[in-house]
Amino acid sequence: MSTSIPNPRVYAPGGDVTAQATAAITARRFVAISGNRTADGNLAVAPAAAGARTFGVAKHDANNGELVGVARDGVVKVTAGAAIAAGADVEVGTAGRVITATSGKVVGYAVTAATNNSDAEIALL
Repeated sequence: MSTSIPNPRVYAPGGDVTAQATAAITARRFVAISGNRTADGNLAVAPAAAGARTFGVAKHDANNGELVGVARDGVVKVTAGAAIAAGADVEVGTAGRVITATSGKVVGYAVTAATNNSDAEIALL
């Protein structure tokens, strides 16, 4: 069950949130809200779609139905889906990886340069 917190905040401080996976999730990749709360009262998340808005970054692997920690603020490590230059705006690429922003929703910016399949340090927006 989720913890009740008086209004107006649902999560305080909200930097890291525990959610329930509705699909297999890989650590250090973007996740998105995948529906209403689960039967256990947890937020439901799945891998984020390319170019879409994100809820945060998975802190560890999780199978469908398992709980997963989601980092929602600060600078986090995200698996790069292509080379990224330091300072570049970024978006979600395929399989929840991070890529240089082109036409998708900007979700942060690169703090340092990264190569494909490496850990990119991303300041989340």
